[in-house]
Amino acid sequence: MGTPWFYDHDPAKDHVAIRTAAGLMDVSGLKKLHVTGPHASAILDYATTRNVEKIQPGRSAYCTFLNDEGTFIDDGILYRTGPNSWFVVHGGGSAHETLAAAAYGRNVALLFDDDLHDISLQGPLAVDFLEKHVPGIRNLAYFGHLQTTLFKRPVLISRTGYTGERGYEIFARAQDVGDIWDAILADGASMGVVPAAFNALDALRVESYLLFFPFDNSQVHPFPTGPQGDTLWELGLDFTVSPNKVGFRGAEAHYRAKGKERFKIYGVEIDAKEPAANGDPLFDGDRQVGIITQGMYSTLTNRSLAIARLDVDKAVPGTPLTLAGATLNAKATAQPLPFDDPDKKKRTAKG
Repeated sequence: MGTPWFYDHDPAKDHVAIRTAAGLMDVSGLKKLHVTGPHASAILDYATTRNVEKIQPGRSAYCTFLNDEGTFIDDGILYRTGPNSWFVVHGGGSAHETLAAAAYGRNVALLFDDDLHDISLQGPLAVDFLEKHVPGIRNLAYFGHLQTTLFKRPVLISRTGYTGERGYEIFARAQDVGDIWDAILADGASMGVVPAAFNALDALRVESYLLFFPFDNSQVHPFPTGPQGDTLWELGLDFTVSPNKVGFRGAEAHYRAKGKERFKIYGVEIDAKEPAANGDPLFDGDRQVGIITQGMYSTLTNRSLAIARLDVDKAVPGTPLTLAGATLNAKATAQPLPFDDPDKKKRTAKG
């Protein structure tokens, strides 16, 4: 399906709208799977890093998928919709293939749902808009979800997103989603709700430390020598492994990799009035010590920020660096992620 990467205005306006009001994005390119049956929880427990039995109906969890070598191959969100029923939303990696292999011969049904669209209403005013139409939406906790109606159409609304703001993802059928989209924009215009281009997510995710497979990974930025693939320790995603969990795919290799990081995902602030380009190298003197995976310039904070893959000894707050890009040469400084709302108070706010 087509994705609106740009609208006919400055993309920076979409970033500002989501940080200050609300923006509506079409993220239907995400892949959706229904996993149902007596063995549904068992295959998810094996295929992902989460202890799925701790996820109750109406709740969800961010998870990662590993290969047998213990390196990252995809991420997603696990929604529990009932005792033996799950809804899995994942990105551009091989989660579907992993789940299909795990489901083979088991008492479970795996259904790819290309009819279900996902539109994402993100920003501080998102809840103010939705409470006019969905009773009790203010009580929906972070990573909670509910089945309800919106503009008289059946939907699943999840308090999740990819922006670092308080936001909601709305899952609707193809026959309904166009009308829902139009109704949100028409009814929300007076509040400042606007359509936001998909590429605005790049600026938002840099500030909020949200990785995008494979663009922050060695699939795009390969190591010059040695095995490819990134560990959760290197990506800073080791928190997605439930405490003391064993037996998931790649578990032994994952635990053996601790302390053997070849790089670290880290933040970089650049002394410039423009963004760094993806793939721009970072240097310490004459030695390359990192590479930019995604850059952005914030018109709200007047900061040039980026996610980078840095040598481990350079992933330290305040480390001076030099950006030597194709079109930009500037001083830079290593900074911890996330840049925006490090305590996650916005996305987890109550009431």
